[in-house]
Amino acid sequence: MAKIIFRGGVHDGQEVTVLESGIVLGRSTRAMVTVQDRLISGEHLTIKRQDGQWWAYDMNSSNGTRVNGEDVKAVALTGGERIELGETVLEFLADGEAAVPFDSNPLSSGSSSDAAHVTTSIPPPSATAAIPPESVVTQGPKLAEPSADDLALIEEIHDAHGRMKAQLGRVIVGQERVIDEVLMAIFSRGHALLVGVPGLAKTLLISTLSHVLDLSFKRVQFTPDLMPSDITGTDVLEEDRATGKRTFRFVRGPLFANMLLADEINRTPPKTQAALLEAMQERRVTAAGVTHDLPAPFLVLATQNPIELEGTYPLPEAQLDRFMFNLRVDYPSEEEEELIAASTTSDVAVTLTKQLGAAEILDLQRLVRRMPVSRHVVKYAARLARASRPGDRRAPEAVAKWVECGAGPRATQYLLLAAKAGAILRGSLVVNCADVRAAAPAVMRHRIFTTFAADAESVDTDRIISLLLKEVPEPNESDYGG
Repeated sequence: MAKIIFRGGVHDGQEVTVLESGIVLGRSTRAMVTVQDRLISGEHLTIKRQDGQWWAYDMNSSNGTRVNGEDVKAVALTGGERIELGETVLEFLADGEAAVPFDSNPLSSGSSSDAAHVTTSIPPPSATAAIPPESVVTQGPKLAEPSADDLALIEEIHDAHGRMKAQLGRVIVGQERVIDEVLMAIFSRGHALLVGVPGLAKTLLISTLSHVLDLSFKRVQFTPDLMPSDITGTDVLEEDRATGKRTFRFVRGPLFANMLLADEINRTPPKTQAALLEAMQERRVTAAGVTHDLPAPFLVLATQNPIELEGTYPLPEAQLDRFMFNLRVDYPSEEEEELIAASTTSDVAVTLTKQLGAAEILDLQRLVRRMPVSRHVVKYAARLARASRPGDRRAPEAVAKWVECGAGPRATQYLLLAAKAGAILRGSLVVNCADVRAAAPAVMRHRIFTTFAADAESVDTDRIISLLLKEVPEPNESDYGG
């Protein structure tokens, strides 16, 4: 099985298995392997196998691609090639080939203008400097090699992701970002809260998703008179007509489904909202002292109207924290709205095809947990969450003024899980800081609580998160004792 190894830079020592169907490297999160290098194009290089031969294709990048010192547009790879993209150096290993050590940072002794004079051949081991020790490698220890089954599952899910979006696109116009984030929550074993004004297809999106996923589905319209037993279930008294003996039987409520749509969750009192807490956290329900396990997978997707205040009950902080994501559902664009109007006012029936079942989703949830994450990414996620807390040494000055309470440790956990799920959905084998940044608004916006000063200045949590993403740097060598 072929692979590439990063030599030098923030990804130093990281190995990426190359799928036969191909991988794309670039700076954009759309690339299967996202590389942190300002000189690399969004989608810079493709490596794939054709007719039994590995090939590298430059994707019309701004700064070009060099293989063994020569500028190339397309080149056959046999193994051992040195590939240079901007300031990033890769080593390509063909199927079963052992890595050959070489200088992990060949440009460190000179400026970028000296790059053309640097030898690009791979010297023998005896003539090379050793790869830097873990203590000074910003990406931390070498990541675990994915198993063949995991690779096959990643490729399968990447293909299924495209098919699911195509199916959802037959009913839902636009909202691609929200769709991706809902899928990330599902595959991360998390719950999602969708917030938006009425009429933006929040309920339709979730119910359509239930048709695309082969899961049991229940919808509960939350109202002010809804009681906890209405959703968890209740004991009923039954009598055996033959013996006259009376016993209690537990009648399961709508919580006992793979996917629960809690529609307008903020319209029910806190007592009923609290009935969801155990189910969301422990995935079980306790009634009359007896614990009942919920089916796996179990997912709560809730909707909330942010502008309707009469007859609503704001979710408590503990309830909010159980949701992995808080997703903002925005208005469609003008073109999307015209398409919505045309498609929903016609008499055309849409038939959806199921794509993934419960067993496959459980496999994917386990895969997300097994997905390796470098120390560099873990440290960045923790740093981002901690910087949202007033008094933390890394917090920007504005945080002390605008934030009353910052994100807790659960935010760090969900940042990493979301980053893993996002990488898998795009078919990438590498989780990086860009994946963490992409997930930060949905993970953190409901975990940061603003002060009166922020409210007076119309500063919302999204603005605070944007500030954190701008001012909190990624770790560097000095953060590892180097």
